[in-house]
Amino acid sequence: MCGIVGYIGRREVAPLLLEGLQRLEYRGYDSAGIAVTSPKTGTLKMVKAKGRVRDLEAKVPARFKGTTGIAHTRWATHGAPSDVNAHPHLDAEGKVAVVHNGIIDNAADLRRKLEADGVEFLSETDTEVLTHLIARSSAEKLEDKVRETVRLIEGTYGIAVLHADFPDRIVVARNGSPVVLGIGEKEMFVASDIAALVAHTRQIVTLDDGEMATLKADDFRTYTTEGTRTTAEPTTVEWEAASYDMGGHDTYMHKEIHEQAEAVDRVLRGRIDDRFSTVHLGGLNLDAREARRIRRVKILGCGTSYHAGMIGAQMIEELARIPADAEPASEFRYRNAVVDPDTLYVAVSQSGETYDVLAAVQELKRKGARVLGVVNVVGSAIAREADGGVYVHAGPEVCVVSTKCFTNTTVAFALLALHLGRTRDLSVRDGKRIIEGLRRLPAQIAEMLEQEEEIKKLALEYAEARSMLFIGRVRGYPVAREASLKLKEVSYIHAEAYPASELKHGPLALIEPAMPTVAIVPDDDLLEKNRAALEEIKARSGRIVAVAHQEQEKADHTIVVPKNEDELDPILMGIPLQLLAYHTALALGRDIDKPRNLAKSVTVE
Repeated sequence: MCGIVGYIGRREVAPLLLEGLQRLEYRGYDSAGIAVTSPKTGTLKMVKAKGRVRDLEAKVPARFKGTTGIAHTRWATHGAPSDVNAHPHLDAEGKVAVVHNGIIDNAADLRRKLEADGVEFLSETDTEVLTHLIARSSAEKLEDKVRETVRLIEGTYGIAVLHADFPDRIVVARNGSPVVLGIGEKEMFVASDIAALVAHTRQIVTLDDGEMATLKADDFRTYTTEGTRTTAEPTTVEWEAASYDMGGHDTYMHKEIHEQAEAVDRVLRGRIDDRFSTVHLGGLNLDAREARRIRRVKILGCGTSYHAGMIGAQMIEELARIPADAEPASEFRYRNAVVDPDTLYVAVSQSGETYDVLAAVQELKRKGARVLGVVNVVGSAIAREADGGVYVHAGPEVCVVSTKCFTNTTVAFALLALHLGRTRDLSVRDGKRIIEGLRRLPAQIAEMLEQEEEIKKLALEYAEARSMLFIGRVRGYPVAREASLKLKEVSYIHAEAYPASELKHGPLALIEPAMPTVAIVPDDDLLEKNRAALEEIKARSGRIVAVAHQEQEKADHTIVVPKNEDELDPILMGIPLQLLAYHTALALGRDIDKPRNLAKSVTVE
């Protein structure tokens, strides 16, 4: 979950690394550090600071010269945020510098052995183990020193290594945590995310698990941890540096909420087939006969991706009439689930690198399952591991709290549900109805965003609440789950979501004027059931905000959402609640793009 960036070339490295860290800060912002060297001197210099990248930048001396360097912005796992626990970590002689993303599971055992041999540790981190192991290796080449070290460790890692005795190179390695190479003109870059690279190059190479690379200013080579050379051809990334700018907005979250109409148009573009009232999803690698043999769909994701999967499962059941459900990937991989050959597994991850999801994919593949990926990042680990899939084309999402990726993922599931439905028993008429609904989505999203000022006023009224309850039935329940998560993540207000039908089985005990309820009330066949839930809350003096297609008499406030097809309504109903969470957090003075204790890309367990 941390951010890594490195450079080797002719330019002064410190400004490049600091710029890269700024672009990666959403991956971790507890502390940051930088180490540089130069082929002329062969010595390492390092600066570290607790806090944000700006705190590190203030500590870097004006004459911090070097043309090769590595840097890191941290999301703490082992050891509290501090200058000492910040990366990079040096060995006792100051010759080896390491930055690391991931968790070393056997760090405690390795630490005890090193301490028994007289090594003194300065930090509480698992990463420092790597530094000392590399420094103590008797191998002659840096590549071999790193290779010997990674063979000793258990767990996940993306690492970059500098060594004063080898000032002409950076050695990197990956296992379960992303490492991306950027190929320049007589200069090379490395990062944990292409966000740090696109300002300088759009030619990238993504390492696979168990793969290493040596970067020199004019060359790179890749190989396995066993030493076998691998062939890595650079690919061109679509995203440009301007995609990572705020574009006149005060925060990335605000920008990304307002990009959703355009983003949804992008995920639909070129995929609709009017002739057969279906969609083209060429990346599925699933022909019609194979699709008809599917007896169940299991969707795996974490957090927001899991909630998108819940919406997706409902659409697949409704449109394709295939039993479908969603489950947290982090639970699935530990419960020894039965893997059915007739089940289609769908792995959902915005980054395509979420460790729990990736590990579940690898376990499913080991057992012979067919796995599709629904991801945003082209060439990401899950995209490469899966048998096929759908890219959601949301564009870069920088705010830790996901908005447009969530919406685009739900639209991607609508496309998948329509495709599976038309392969089976969904009629041409219903296929055409869903297509028309999908085409209406961008304009309806834009219409909802015009209500921002009214939603802002609502947020100010409810910002002092200490807790909020979100409810919905069937299609509305996943929307309530996601809206509850958004409020928690960005405003730090406690919130929880329940099916509206479960109110009388316990949660009604919480209802009082100080406990507002947000109710998802679509105009569908459960409208009167949802209204009955509002009656129950109102009878107990609860305040209600309804998200509905028409004003609700029992609600204190109603956010009116444009009506689409019943199956697609959940895609729209969460968007005003993104704005509610945003403006609540703004009213409370929260750090909206970088909420406490969280990071964007979860590449550790």
